[in-house]
Amino acid sequence: MKFNNKQVILFDLDGTLIDSAPDLALAINHMLTTLGRETFSDDLIRSWVGNGAQVIVKRGLSGKADFDQDIDPALFDKALDIFLTFYAKNLCVDTVTYANVRSTLKILKAQGYRLVIVTNKPFDFIEPILEGLQLTGLFELLLGGDSLPERKPSPLPLLHVCETLSVTPEQCVMVGDSKNDILAANAANMQSIGLTYGYNYGEDIAEHKPDFVCSDFADIIAPFAVTNQYELVD
Repeated sequence: MKFNNKQVILFDLDGTLIDSAPDLALAINHMLTTLGRETFSDDLIRSWVGNGAQVIVKRGLSGKADFDQDIDPALFDKALDIFLTFYAKNLCVDTVTYANVRSTLKILKAQGYRLVIVTNKPFDFIEPILEGLQLTGLFELLLGGDSLPERKPSPLPLLHVCETLSVTPEQCVMVGDSKNDILAANAANMQSIGLTYGYNYGEDIAEHKPDFVCSDFADIIAPFAVTNQYELVD
């Protein structure tokens, strides 16, 4: 099976293009230390990534993925401010791109595909991270978790991309590591590629029925109509 008549490829950011968990863990533990609270392991915090800044802060305050709904609003606001302020200054300390990301994106762009980022990460962090990881100039449109009234798994961000770029969902493909990406694509009637690495809460991405499942970012090229052979060199 191949994708036909595709023009736009939408990419999640955290867990798909970049492994940002180490720096998110650094920021969460800084927040907790500042508040005089117990810190957590990087591995545990990694399991909390994927739903945006507000959710990971609530998970940090609760110490679990299924966070308490009755967190004191004043405490939450203070914690969120500490987290965002610190993270903004430490976006690319240990954050890296996954293998073959840069070269694969360049191949797809050279073939004429229009590339877009749709992430639940706050918008203001996207461009600095792209600059820090040498991914600038590849994407036509960037959407953060606070760019619109709803974020993934809502289909709204994906449909907004279609409207902005004057394409239909049938002309697009969503690429992501999380069920939020695949659920959003399904709701938007958009085909999708699920990646087996990244942050999907320990679930098998295939359970959410993406059109393709890949374990290496370079493998996403195969379903597209790439006409020439390129060397994958990040």
